[in-house]
Amino acid sequence: QAQVVESGGGLVEAGGTLTLSCAASGRHINIGVMAWHRQAPGKQRELVAAITSVGSTHYADSVKGRFTISRHNAANTVYLQMNSLKSEDTAVYYCAVKDWSDSLPGPYDYWGQGTQVSVSS
Repeated sequence: QAQVVESGGGLVEAGGTLTLSCAASGRHINIGVMAWHRQAPGKQRELVAAITSVGSTHYADSVKGRFTISRHNAANTVYLQMNSLKSEDTAVYYCAVKDWSDSLPGPYDYWGQGTQVSVSS
């Protein structure tokens, strides 16, 4: 069983920058893919970015060129640097990880509680 904890959300003005962090911990885990999803009010949850343990990445079209996902394998930590934020990026951001799998498509095994990102226009 793993625990996933996000941090770094908050309120930022449009055009600003925010970095989210997520740490996974637990016994007998082997974290593979780590990813960020988001869910805006009234919308379905969507994949924002994902990264494998060897650094292969995937981004949603809406964030390409603005967001960067990275990870620190030894610490089972993943980051999401968000630049040039827009009001439509406002959402609850969730970290999700796979245990013993480095395959980019879902589903994911463990999820965090989410962190709110609000972008004011």
